[in-house]
Amino acid sequence: MSGVGEGAAVRTLVAHHPDWPVVAAGHPPEVPVAVVAANRVVACSAAARAEGVVVGLRRREAQARCPEVVVVPDDPSRDLRAWERAVVAVEALCPAVEVGRAGEVALPTRGPSRYFGGDEALAALVVQAVDAAVADLALAGSTGGRACAGVADGRFAATLAARPGAGGSGVGGGGAGRVRVVPPGASAAWLAPLAVGVLDRPDLVDVFTRLGLRTLGDLAALAEADVLARFGTPGVAAHRLARGLDEHPPAGRVAPLDLEVAAALDPPAERVDVAAFVGRSLAAELHDRLAAMGLACTRVAIEAETEHGERLSRLWRHDGALSAGAIAERVRWQLDGWLRALGGPEGRTSGGLTLLRLRPDEVHPDHGRQLGFWGASTDTSRVARSLARVQGLLGPEAVVTGVVGGGRSPADQVRLVPWGDPRTPARPAAWIDPTDRHPAAGGRPMRGPADPPPPWPGRLPGPAPAVVHHPPVAAEVVDAAGATLEVSGRGILSASPAQVAVGAGPSATVTAWAGPWPLEERWWDAGGRRCARLQVTLADGTAHLLTCSGGRWVAEASYD
Repeated sequence: MSGVGEGAAVRTLVAHHPDWPVVAAGHPPEVPVAVVAANRVVACSAAARAEGVVVGLRRREAQARCPEVVVVPDDPSRDLRAWERAVVAVEALCPAVEVGRAGEVALPTRGPSRYFGGDEALAALVVQAVDAAVADLALAGSTGGRACAGVADGRFAATLAARPGAGGSGVGGGGAGRVRVVPPGASAAWLAPLAVGVLDRPDLVDVFTRLGLRTLGDLAALAEADVLARFGTPGVAAHRLARGLDEHPPAGRVAPLDLEVAAALDPPAERVDVAAFVGRSLAAELHDRLAAMGLACTRVAIEAETEHGERLSRLWRHDGALSAGAIAERVRWQLDGWLRALGGPEGRTSGGLTLLRLRPDEVHPDHGRQLGFWGASTDTSRVARSLARVQGLLGPEAVVTGVVGGGRSPADQVRLVPWGDPRTPARPAAWIDPTDRHPAAGGRPMRGPADPPPPWPGRLPGPAPAVVHHPPVAAEVVDAAGATLEVSGRGILSASPAQVAVGAGPSATVTAWAGPWPLEERWWDAGGRRCARLQVTLADGTAHLLTCSGGRWVAEASYD
């Protein structure tokens, strides 16, 4: 059967830096920090874990468990930029380095282990190289000496061996300190007592657990034919990992040369967004070529050349087939690392990029798409390709996504960015006073990156409104005598609000109100504003955020 053959796993070393998103954001482990994406914790510091914060928690639950936790938005580009220097340091020991995610790097050990005197010696050198690179970054809170390395048969077992606390008294805990070496041929026995949850396949893990397969050893004991009949190709991949093999057999096809896609950049690109736009087109072209041949790419080489003759290359691996959107995303991360984190003045390359090339380094037969119950496809990559195609026809601004950031009013806290661009807020989520500097510190900010920044002054407390009107809707606010409500220069109402009419709707009685809250921002700028905000609840069951500026009332937002 194609794609499910036996074959031995490739001896692999994986270096891992725990809690790398926290370190890349500039926070030490003794500060409770939670890195959040889509309102869920994706990484946290040791201090946060001591308070009960774990990966997967909702943001509000994490804040309830640890009120002092510093919430940091997830930023893969930031993490990759900081990790690039560590990858370059490991690349000096072995050129065949591949990156799966920021904070982790893998390399085959066959040649380097012989050269450096064994797996343990190589792992110790890699750990030292990563520690030195992290120390050179001069990140606030980077204490160094925290990188770990694991060596085993196959990347999956090596990744688990590199993570502190993963694996127990299994076979072959060779190495000391932050290095764990699983002897050749012992990966299956070392993995056997681990829970199936380490597979990071939630749907399969849930079914395995309900069927009584609670450890990798239980799963590995099943016949491969039975696993294939019940769970299909994803089940076979999980079964191979549980047996200490690579997810795909090592006899993966070498990509034909004609699958390479490249584009010349004239003039040379010195900005990430310019080069990433070209990379997105190349990713779509590469994916279409692979799909036409019935292939799926699991490892892609991103190569670039600068105007001064520099040649840059990096291997990226993904657990599963790389979609066009996934390739474009990794191209942007890598370009961000090259253009902002390496060499030259201000941490950049010595020149702009003149050539960008994508080369599929490892391909496998594409097993197709899983259809939903009613026949609809569940492959979200098709949606991403469709949105990219709409952008190609109508322009990048035709498809946008919302990004939450900082600001005092609800409208200021949301920014629309083109699809595929980094979802970074225009304003930081927390306000930092630019005058918070001390002459004795050489003009540096007194508040360090590791200190929790104060909130935006004048920002409305939660809950957030359900609808933000753009532009604001005209409103009429009157008192019990029918006179238009006024707000003095000191932020005092002329009377209590009695009736409110929003837009062309009927007037409704005010049942509760709060405020007003005066707001004056950017008074030195012509674009600044001075207003007062009022929250009201009406008898018809609606609630609104009203703003008065220049004697005119508008409804800025509405609540559920």
